[in-house]
Amino acid sequence: MNNLKTYFQLDPSVTFLNHGSFGATPKPVMEDYQRWQNEMEKQPVEFLGRRIASLLAESRARLGNYLGARADNLVYTQNVTVSLNIIARSLDLGAGDEVLTTNHEYGAVDRMWRFLAKERGFNYINQPLSTPIASEEKFIEEFFAGVTPNTRAICVSHITSPTAIIFPIVEIIRRARERGILTIVDGAHAPGQIPLHLDSLGADFYGGNLHKWLCAPKGAGFLYASPGVQRLLKPLVVSWGYESETPSGSEFIDHHEWWGTRDHAAFLAVPAAIEFQEKYNWDVVRDACHELARDAQRRICELTGLAPLHPPTGNWFRQLFAAPLPSRVDVAELKNQLYEEFRIEVPILNWNGNKLIRISVQGYNTEEDLDVLLRALSSLLARGNKT
Repeated sequence: MNNLKTYFQLDPSVTFLNHGSFGATPKPVMEDYQRWQNEMEKQPVEFLGRRIASLLAESRARLGNYLGARADNLVYTQNVTVSLNIIARSLDLGAGDEVLTTNHEYGAVDRMWRFLAKERGFNYINQPLSTPIASEEKFIEEFFAGVTPNTRAICVSHITSPTAIIFPIVEIIRRARERGILTIVDGAHAPGQIPLHLDSLGADFYGGNLHKWLCAPKGAGFLYASPGVQRLLKPLVVSWGYESETPSGSEFIDHHEWWGTRDHAAFLAVPAAIEFQEKYNWDVVRDACHELARDAQRRICELTGLAPLHPPTGNWFRQLFAAPLPSRVDVAELKNQLYEEFRIEVPILNWNGNKLIRISVQGYNTEEDLDVLLRALSSLLARGNKT
């Protein structure tokens, strides 16, 4: 894994343990991204007026193969926030309806649902889940205690942002389907970190980021909609794809992928990101990252004397993990100390009254990076950090 550092442009003076926020793109993928930008500038009318539909279709087909999805069940979006806004703003929700989620969800998605609930009069419910999680069975029991006859949709993360936990979404989707409840999955952290087969997963809707763990350029994400619910979606931006004079054969694609003039280079560079990870045997890289992450989580929990947020066994995390910090910690101060004194980029979070450190381990990280973090944490926690 040491040699993979040379393929990234990250500042060598910084110990970068925050891939989960915005990702980092390898040099060969950036070169492909810029190649597409230059290709567009050679003849913008030719590129955007005649070629872009077929180029996007080719890229989408490659992405579909990677995600285990038919290409016409996917459209490119800038990110998951856009994808989920398309879904949430399309659904016919009103007074008496309920949307159920958990208290682990991403802040932007929480804000989206709260905004729409206020506008339309439905109820948005953040079901509390006990931590540490005792078991998958207990998790499912607590979550589905929030389901009522008025629950119209369930929106959950595949891998949560603040707590970095892989939720048991297969069982969530199965039980929701039995009850006739729509399922919306926020997959911001899943593509590139865990294997996906969206067509067999069973979710109605799935939004994913490609700029994070797949290492595609910023501005590459997708929206997946199963064939039976694509008709529910309305364009977030109404443009030439609506009532298209040259339809693609998929109203879903026509309505949601063409937003007028914009830079499509990030979408077109997605195959290069897939090929980069295939070339460097990313399955092996991910396994090595998980072992580093597992060891680092153990060491942090030993340092603080606090238990992790999930059971010690099972598939609760992969390359991204969170560990509790002592309640006395000043979150803002510790984050600044780690960066200003030790040049470590890592998130320190307040989550539902808990203090957490969230650590990403990507292919460019090494055991030494995590040693640097552990030494710094040990020093700062011993110093007191606002005791």
